[in-house]
Amino acid sequence: MARSLPLDKHLLVTNLRGMFQEVVAVTGDGTNDAPALHEADIGLAMGIVIVLDDNFTTIINVARWGRAVYINIQKFVQFQLTVNIVALVINFVSACITGSAPLTAVQLLWVNMIMDTLGALALATEPPNDEMMKRPPTGRGESFITKVMWRNIIGQSIYQLVVLGVLMFAGENLLNIKGPDSKTVLNTLIFNSFVFCQVFNEVNSREMEKINIFRGLIGNWVFLGVISVTVVFQVVIIEFLGTFASTVPLSWQFWLVSVGLGSISLIIGAILKCIPVKSGEISGSPNGYKPLANGPDDI
Repeated sequence: MARSLPLDKHLLVTNLRGMFQEVVAVTGDGTNDAPALHEADIGLAMGIVIVLDDNFTTIINVARWGRAVYINIQKFVQFQLTVNIVALVINFVSACITGSAPLTAVQLLWVNMIMDTLGALALATEPPNDEMMKRPPTGRGESFITKVMWRNIIGQSIYQLVVLGVLMFAGENLLNIKGPDSKTVLNTLIFNSFVFCQVFNEVNSREMEKINIFRGLIGNWVFLGVISVTVVFQVVIIEFLGTFASTVPLSWQFWLVSVGLGSISLIIGAILKCIPVKSGEISGSPNGYKPLANGPDDI
């Protein structure tokens, strides 16, 4: 379409958006491209709007970073929804059955910091990679929270709710917690296990579909820094801020229990990713399009 009339370009973009509900990007470098650029969802005007070096190869970087931002937001939302569901259900069920909630307001405030501030910093700063360019484009009507995300959210939420529920209702007997402060010790263990479940699930959220979640982790200093800060602050809260956070120092055995229960989230994540999820795409085509006819027999 490079040397087509301006109205032809405008007609193509209009029909792609109107008849086929496509998301259309147009590149141009002259006034005859203006109608199509204006009509498109994304207009890349060489040397004017986005691509400043007048080089078509820069469009690849634009697409890579655009996909990276979109996918990173999905990762963060997946992580955030899991934390919200578990925290809400565990506190609500406990309050209805026992009359008290295992997670206090201060503890939930710390969890909220992990979920919002630190979680966003860790997951939303993931740099783009070449694998993103192999993904099919996102359709106009496609849901932001995909079936893959729901699979991961529901699976991780069920695991965490089962673990925390067992600790809440049978933890004292299973772990032989006795004494006048047994209830406080148990609630601290529940809080600690809950936080470490989120720490390991944050690592899980780096990849929503692939089992290898450690790819590129060593080079991502922001992510490693956020995880380290989260763990250090969690140790400080449990061991030194008992009065403020309604916690008591835990023995090394209970620390191992908390970290062990949280690390199982990695195994759960790998198992979940082995469960196939229908994408709603046309069979035999990775991006949802039917192949063009090659001859009379294919028409």
